[in-house]
Amino acid sequence: MRILHTMLRTGDLDRSIQFYTEILGMKLLRRQDYPAGEFTLAFLGYGDESNHTVIELTYNWGVDHYEIGTGYGHIAIQVDDVYQATTEAKNRGGKILREAGPMNAGTTIISFIEDPDGYPIELIGKK
Repeated sequence: MRILHTMLRTGDLDRSIQFYTEILGMKLLRRQDYPAGEFTLAFLGYGDESNHTVIELTYNWGVDHYEIGTGYGHIAIQVDDVYQATTEAKNRGGKILREAGPMNAGTTIISFIEDPDGYPIELIGKK
């Protein structure tokens, strides 16, 4: 068994694809409209779905926003250098929620950025 993807609903699919590709450097792996169900799915990631976990963005036609809720946490992405990745995300227009630095009560270097729909994304350094 393995984790295939994490699904997030988005109110603006093109804006979200732009964020994940231009701010976080992912690749759009596939995108498909489902007219009978009135939704579009887009899968993004850092490598082929056969070997990597990816993000599935779901756009339900005509829905422009969602409430995230208090039970949702975040997506975590491992990076070589959290300070550099955070600076690059900021320079590309990403919204920084927490600057790079040691985690609370620990030493692991992390930062948090926000995607266009308000989902937090943790950038975490390699251990």
